[in-house]
Amino acid sequence: MHANEQALRSAATDWLLEEDDECPTVRYLALRDLLGKPETDADVRAARAAIPATGLVPRMLACMDTDAYRERYPRFYTDKYRGLVWSLITLAELCAPPDGRIATACEYLLTHAQEPVDGGFSQHAAAGGAGGRRSEVIPCLTGNLVFAFSRLGYGEDPRVARAADWLARFLRLNDGEETDPQAEPYRRYEMCWGAHTCHIGVVKALKAFAAIPPERRTGEVRAKTAEAADFMLRHHVFRRSHDLGRVSKPGWKRFGFPLMYQTDALEILDILSALGYRDARMQGAIALTLDKRDARGCWPLENTYASERLLIPFGEADAPDKWITLRALRVLKRCAQD
Repeated sequence: MHANEQALRSAATDWLLEEDDECPTVRYLALRDLLGKPETDADVRAARAAIPATGLVPRMLACMDTDAYRERYPRFYTDKYRGLVWSLITLAELCAPPDGRIATACEYLLTHAQEPVDGGFSQHAAAGGAGGRRSEVIPCLTGNLVFAFSRLGYGEDPRVARAADWLARFLRLNDGEETDPQAEPYRRYEMCWGAHTCHIGVVKALKAFAAIPPERRTGEVRAKTAEAADFMLRHHVFRRSHDLGRVSKPGWKRFGFPLMYQTDALEILDILSALGYRDARMQGAIALTLDKRDARGCWPLENTYASERLLIPFGEADAPDKWITLRALRVLKRCAQD
């Protein structure tokens, strides 16, 4: 690494390590993921303890702990991005520790959104409240909720394990032709299950698998992880596999946080590198990431579509952003270790 490169990374890391009452999670993750400090380190423990005490997490939980918010529970998915699904995803991204209010919200989704036969998560509750509506189970939602539950204290819950198994069983990886047709009753949405599998469903499944400790991944989950990672690498992270000169979605070149059911090239790099992938086909996305770094060594928040609509909006468009900078530095650190 050149001296200037090292200086830029050090300056950006120092920025992330600053005490921040608005979001202590960034400091916690920078200590852990960039400096490599263990969870037992005094600074790490102090930063982790600050997460439920100050800033975004307690403010979000206060908003959720009201009768008005609980009345909105039935619109857990369709109320974008203030509904229960989106709030729990955000709390998981913020590393909120297990909490009675979080448990109440999680139990609601496990009761009303999880389809009882196979274990995937649905956009609506079934009539009569018997779990999620089977015809509206989708992979991106299932992946997002496996990720969220795994982060929020439900990682060893057998209901969450069933949802991960659903992804391993039912996620298809068609790349331009329907070589592996989806089984009924999960064929309702062509955009999810058709000739070209939705990239977002694949990414959120990988995000879910990455949140499961390796020792708890079943053989089926490990196999599907490898298949899904190969699918994204075949697309060079954010390009079209049959025409690598074209991007899959132009918006994926604009980085955002949190991304909810959408994704971008940086999130995909973060997930793949967390799973241990270091592949030449990631280099184009890494180059894209480096091109976005400013003179201070920081990265801007470009996509605020979801973050501006949260219960507690955060992030300023086109300004240097700690979350994007953290994610970029984490990817660069992992990919430079080989």
